[in-house]
Amino acid sequence: MHSPHDPYVRVRGAREHNLKAVDVDIPRDVVAVFTGVSGSGKSSLAFGTLYAEAQRRYFESVAPYARRLIHQVGAPKVGEITGLPPAVSLQQRRSSPTSRSSVGTVTNLSNSLRMLFSRAGDYPPGAARLDSDAFSPNTAAGACPKCHGLGRVHRTTEELLVPDPSLSIREGAIAAWPGAWQGKNLRDILGALGYDVDRPWRELPAGQREWILFTDEQPVVTVHPVRDAERIQRPYQGTYMSARRYVMKTFSDSKSPTLRAKAERFLAGAPCPACGGSRLRPEALAVTFRGRTVAELAALPLAELAELLDGTTETARVLTGDLKSRIAPVVELGLGYLSLDRATPTLSAGELQRLRLATQLVSGLFGVVYVLDEPSAGLHPADTEALLTVLRRLKAAGNSVFVVEHHLDVMRAADWLVDVGPRAGEHGGRVLHSGPVAELAAVEESATARFLFDRSPTAAGEVRYPSGQLRVGPVTRHNLRGVTVEFPLGVFTAVTGVSGSGKSTLIGEITEELPGVERLVAVDQKPIGRTPRSNLATYTGLFDVVRKVFAATDEARERGYGVGRFSFNVAGGRCETCQGEGFVSVELLFLPSTYTPCPDCGGARYNGDTLEVTYRGRNIAQVLDLTVEAAAEFFADTPAIARSLGTLLDVGLGYLRLGQPATELSGGEAQRIKLASELQRGRRGSTLYLLDEPTTGLHPADVEVLMRQLHGLVDAGHTVIVVEHDMSVVASADWVIDLGPGGGDAGGRIVAAGPPAEVARAGGSATAPYLARELPDVQGL
Repeated sequence: MHSPHDPYVRVRGAREHNLKAVDVDIPRDVVAVFTGVSGSGKSSLAFGTLYAEAQRRYFESVAPYARRLIHQVGAPKVGEITGLPPAVSLQQRRSSPTSRSSVGTVTNLSNSLRMLFSRAGDYPPGAARLDSDAFSPNTAAGACPKCHGLGRVHRTTEELLVPDPSLSIREGAIAAWPGAWQGKNLRDILGALGYDVDRPWRELPAGQREWILFTDEQPVVTVHPVRDAERIQRPYQGTYMSARRYVMKTFSDSKSPTLRAKAERFLAGAPCPACGGSRLRPEALAVTFRGRTVAELAALPLAELAELLDGTTETARVLTGDLKSRIAPVVELGLGYLSLDRATPTLSAGELQRLRLATQLVSGLFGVVYVLDEPSAGLHPADTEALLTVLRRLKAAGNSVFVVEHHLDVMRAADWLVDVGPRAGEHGGRVLHSGPVAELAAVEESATARFLFDRSPTAAGEVRYPSGQLRVGPVTRHNLRGVTVEFPLGVFTAVTGVSGSGKSTLIGEITEELPGVERLVAVDQKPIGRTPRSNLATYTGLFDVVRKVFAATDEARERGYGVGRFSFNVAGGRCETCQGEGFVSVELLFLPSTYTPCPDCGGARYNGDTLEVTYRGRNIAQVLDLTVEAAAEFFADTPAIARSLGTLLDVGLGYLRLGQPATELSGGEAQRIKLASELQRGRRGSTLYLLDEPTTGLHPADVEVLMRQLHGLVDAGHTVIVVEHDMSVVASADWVIDLGPGGGDAGGRIVAAGPPAEVARAGGSATAPYLARELPDVQGL
């Protein structure tokens, strides 16, 4: 054992994922950055080993009941770790937060604001003081009774229910009705009630149309079905249900996501008439602070809210002081443009992680390890400096800060660098360097060193000329006010600007309907699936071909196994204990539920019989376990599979396993899988590709691979538009559109547009100075 005063965290024999029995020592009380190409094993070391072990020890110390769950969740595969303090993980969670979660709830700022209204608000004469709960739309005491605190009500209209009024009811005029026999019943009941189901809808009297669609009555009539030659139907008692009633009932009660989604197509959300969308009951909205309601303050950008709280009365000073101290780090991290009522699902992963980071700054913890997952994701270079200040403050407060990061400026600012590699998957998993940053220069096999110490600017590529223009706007949405932009077609365009300047809002306005767009492909970072059932092989369609290969083997034919036998999504070939998931979910009280390998199939997903069928010596589970790279060799002579795998290799995903569950993929990986699926289609005509920050989560070496693909698309006659913060990517673009100058209300304007060298010289642009660093002809201006 090491002495208790040993200043290092020492890891021995780490074997999580692709780590090759790694030994590494990292000093405590420093900012240590973990680097390496995507899939090299750096997250397995930082999160899978260090953080997982810290969390396991914490569970052991907390609750006896947790202990029996621990062995189910499993300890990380590691010999031993000494000197490890408790850890706080700020991962870019892939989980989707609920619609009730907001900036205010994530940062706990809502609690402080409600307290302020409860204790120091101006109440109407004679009104009783309200508890702070009464100012929350998420409690029974505060929620508006009409919309249950959601702020919106769902309504339907004749236009939505009957999209084509030239049809008769028999021809299906009422599109919202269910299909098959249920729809036929409703039609027969209307006939029995004396309505003309063969007249075009628009010719029916207004009163009849109103009743058919919107009545709350449910009359019962005897229906005499028209006799079918095939089957004799007896008369039956039928109950009528109006189209609106059917849609509302399906939307609120149906357990089937498909039916609910169908019902939702016939509903339009409108702000609740009772609370005006504020989600609160009238008593709460009658209380004001400096002349505004709690809902009005929650809608202000945080930077403005902080100003409004200045110079308040003595009573309120303690409460406003608390609020201001909590808002300050959020503004410091470049998020002052967010408001408390902004829903969490509308934030990017980077924004959400920085909000959590700001919340930690106020928590006052010390002596812990913070493990951060790419905190620079989605950050403009101008905001990265603020992030570094925050990381140093956490360190100064007596904490260790371990950061998984690809951003070169964050690496340069680290006290300690752990470089994992040299490549991805089985070609990675070793620690190439653990020590001061400057010493990495001597490590020849490091892919990181090449980028960290070689500061040569981007060489200008071949000049491309646009084949036309795409005019977007005028757009007035979020913070864009009547902005019109012309995107050049047939070239590579980068859209830049600080966080919150309006980049994503702007490209969100590019749609299929615009003149000049033949085909639009938006490649976003949303997960390719929400459960371990969807994976790389199922998403790309590759798995269909693999199953055919197995079904065609002699063994499968003899046993009469068809293609379905090799699917883990249907009964037959799959393991029934986990229903083919390979995992069973363990519910932990107070903690998010965890997945643990199935006790029966050990994660293989299939039953024993299915696994007896092999192709070239491997069963279906072993094939799903291959990496893309290994599978490309294994299936080299099966063209349909080889082509699909080739495109995955082209976008730098050779290290992923075919069966890797979607829940384990990062946003950047999901985006590159979608891009690969697109590339394998072999497109004709011209396509417009939209990518929102495609380099997120990518090591500079992987960025090079991805850029070759994207520039290749442009060379093939397509148009590529990316929202991007990586200045090496922006420097290689043909055209740059810079938004800003700031975020939120201070943004939303076009600051500069033109070739990179021109934008790099633009005055008043936050991007220009950083872009100039990348361009040889602009440097030193």
